[in-house]
Parts: sequence; structure tokens; C-alpha cells
Amino acid sequence: MAKGILGKKLGMTQIFSAEGFLIPVTVIEAGPCTVVQKKTMENDNYLALQLGFGDRRERLFNKPQKGHFAKANVKPKRYLREIRIKSDNEFAKLNVGDEVTVSIFTEGEKVDVTGTTKGKGYQGSIKRHNQARGPMTHGSHYHRGVGSLNAVDPARVFKGRKLPGRMGGERRTIQNLEIVKVDPDRNLLLVKGAVPGVKGSLVIVRNAVKG
Repeated sequence: MAKGILGKKLGMTQIFSAEGFLIPVTVIEAGPCTVVQKKTMENDNYLALQLGFGDRRERLFNKPQKGHFAKANVKPKRYLREIRIKSDNEFAKLNVGDEVTVSIFTEGEKVDVTGTTKGKGYQGSIKRHNQARGPMTHGSHYHRGVGSLNAVDPARVFKGRKLPGRMGGERRTIQNLEIVKVDPDRNLLLVKGAVPGVKGSLVIVRNAVKG
């Protein structure tokens, strides 16, 4: 990774391009973030910036957390995430206490957005794995069941079988999304298409690895 920022998903809307085409966009309140810690090859054997984002009441932090922020001389932040960096770019020149804003991105740039998908709770195999249902008429007693789990001989269910269970609430990354608009005054990024997560959830915006 070369650069990135933490943000909050605000929801979706639509805008029109100069040619008059409708573009569905996700609005992300990105930053401002503060560099809380800098990982180096000498001390940590890899390069990264630890970014803090969002405010939270100070009494909700424990003593080690308060000490971590006090060492960096920054106000305690709600979220802490690491962004891998390269030694040969401008983003790597940031130091502890510096601020990261949406101005690091430009319109038309490709980014990867990481978030936690919506939790769906316990779901059946039809919704969870897109399996087909059985016939609903002609005396059929099999409608939305799992169906055959295995052959008779093994006398067990093999690992990896697609079964009902907890759905959603997983970390997902959508790659190569285009930044349609950057609003530095309001710390907003308008990204073409949908990104994972509910409104108000944390997202991580990085430059596209395949862009």
C-alpha cells in the first residue's frame, strides 16, 4: 500500500456527470486522521502508519490506551488502523502528530474500500449460499431445506459443506472504485458504486493495488 485514510460511510446518493450521465455514488466522510504511530524497518521490520480517526469520551479509554495516545501527544481517537506504506512516496514522509485529509486523493483516482458487511443473522442455505429450493406443489415435502448432505457411506458431513448459519458481518474489500468527487472543505469523498457496511460504519480507503 502507498497511502490511505479512515472514514465513515454516510450513505448513497447520485450525481450527474458533465455529459449528463447519472452516477450512483457512496458518500464517505474521510478524515481528518492523525498519525498516532509510525512503524519502521529498524523497529518493526515493516513500514506502516497508524492512523487515528473519530472522537470518543476520554473516560472510556483504559490506562494503556491513554498512555499510547499520550506518548504521541495526540487526543485519544475512537478508531486505530494501520496503513502499509512505501518508503519512496510522499505519504511515507508523514510523522507522528501529522494530519491526513482527503486532499491525498484526486478525482478520477482508483481506490480500494474495506468495510464490514451488514449482519444478516442466522439464515438458511437458500439466502446464504443462493441455493435452489425444491418444488412447492404436487405433494412435495421438500421446499427450502438443505437437501442431500453427503453420500451414505462416509456416515458424516464433510468440512466445507454449505449449510445454514450466521450470515454477514465480515470484512470485505471492493477494489478499483473510482473517486468521482473530492470535497476538502467538508472532508467528503464521493466514490462510484457501493461499499460494504451500514451507514455510520468505519471504512478504510486505500489507493488501488490493481489500479
